[in-house]
Amino acid sequence: MQTRIIFFTLCFFMVTGIGFAQKNKEEKSIIQEGVAIKKYHNKPELERMPKGTLLGLYVERIESLVKLLPYIAFATKPGVTMSTLGIPNDKDNSKILDKQFEATDSFLEDNADFQKRILPYSDTDDLVSAILFYEETLKSLHEYAEFH
Repeated sequence: MQTRIIFFTLCFFMVTGIGFAQKNKEEKSIIQEGVAIKKYHNKPELERMPKGTLLGLYVERIESLVKLLPYIAFATKPGVTMSTLGIPNDKDNSKILDKQFEATDSFLEDNADFQKRILPYSDTDDLVSAILFYEETLKSLHEYAEFH
């Protein structure tokens, strides 16, 4: 009899612990980390950089935009979660968010492979202009957030 009580008590604590562990699971931010860029540049700075550095900046800015643009109706910075927005943080919504992150990561990997292979053939002046355009777009998104 005493063994049964101990067994049921242990089962109760295990089930309760699992339930709390699932509820206390850290909720994911809708916007993935890594959307911020370290530094904005001006045209003379970029023109002095070697092409290899420009290629890296170009890909980095594309990654930031791809991780940010689909979510600007919700937020423009990491840290906002579904619960923050009043979206139920249930299994289905978490699953679809995970699926979206996986699709984004897959796209970015394929895009980076493409860019590493093809982008070196680009004109350096066009590359500089594109980086400046992407940076202005990112700045605009930060300004958008202030008006939102």
